[in-house]
Amino acid sequence: MLDLSVIILTRNEELHIRRCLENILPAAKEVFVIDCFSTDNTAAICREYPRVQVIQHEWPGLYAPQFNWALDHCPITTAWVLRLDADEWFMPEALEELKEKLPALPPDVTGVIHKRRHIFLGRWMKHGVYPVKLLRLFRYGAARCEQRHMDEHMELSRGRAVEFERDFVDENLNGLGWWAHKHVDYSARELADLEDILSSSAADSGINGQAERKRAMKERYARQPLFWRSFAYFCYRYFLKLGFLDGREGFLWHFMQGWWYRTLVDAQQFEKQKKGSGKTERCPPLPPAFP
Repeated sequence: MLDLSVIILTRNEELHIRRCLENILPAAKEVFVIDCFSTDNTAAICREYPRVQVIQHEWPGLYAPQFNWALDHCPITTAWVLRLDADEWFMPEALEELKEKLPALPPDVTGVIHKRRHIFLGRWMKHGVYPVKLLRLFRYGAARCEQRHMDEHMELSRGRAVEFERDFVDENLNGLGWWAHKHVDYSARELADLEDILSSSAADSGINGQAERKRAMKERYARQPLFWRSFAYFCYRYFLKLGFLDGREGFLWHFMQGWWYRTLVDAQQFEKQKKGSGKTERCPPLPPAFP
């Protein structure tokens, strides 16, 4: 068992939480589940495990304030903290790598970067965006979650990060209807994030490596014409980055997450611009009815 605490934010995650806990508990000393008053069996499942503490806390509206609240209020006693979502889990070889390498890291290493792989409709999305490299593991007191509307990264306040070789997995088991509804909700936050990037509020942060490069790419994306940018991004992922090699599941993933979702964000920005201009488009006349 490692000198490691895990923080998981939940809301109605009974479909995933048992898999997540049974995956990470053999490696962790303690797990803190910050639950937003779930109405399903999430909290009850968590309480079946002696080393899991459930703390109820109202959702503040964004991820970062909730996670930072957990850092400030959970009775963490370990040297390391892992940020994990309920629908995520570590590959067996990644757990072995943690057990082997984490205790041997020098004191100046305060963060660990892992590769995340997406599994969509039961298939690993091996092309298009993989690998996504994220800093999720850090020394307690050395990192905070950056205050953003979307794509929040952990910011190191001291030390340096190293990269481990093995993957953790993002595998949501909900259906496509749930996925689409979630991304409709995400779209307003994504738009706010793009607007922040184009404003002075998007100051340089403590992220580095691939996360820093992705943030720069997102800034360039935000400056491209509406609707063209979502189409171009889909083509980049699906054709140039070989997303088509992931079969029908890959087409759905890159179409829905790379084009449809981002077109929805553009549509909301377009609507906002039209309302701001004070112009009202007249609806075209209806076509004549069939006899």
